[in-house]
Amino acid sequence: MVNLVRAGLWAVGLMLVLASPAAAQDGGGFSMPAQLGAGLAVIGAGIGIGMLGKGAVESVARQPESAGTIQVLMIIAAALIEGLALFAVIVCM
Repeated sequence: MVNLVRAGLWAVGLMLVLASPAAAQDGGGFSMPAQLGAGLAVIGAGIGIGMLGKGAVESVARQPESAGTIQVLMIIAAALIEGLALFAVIVCM
């Protein structure tokens, strides 16, 4: 339970740190919901790409002969995740 609380506090801190550049673009105002939304989008994309990489490495370990196909599919999926995260950050602005 303590580790879960600690992880939650780290996540909130990271959201605030990652969203702070959004405050510089706001023209002097302070929009906390937009900053939190941008931080959540970036954290979600990072988790998604991490899970994608984990799955790709495990797949290549099981079937090394299909490494090329898995790599191509992984790159396409990572690009889609990054595009979605960029769109989410722009919408939050």
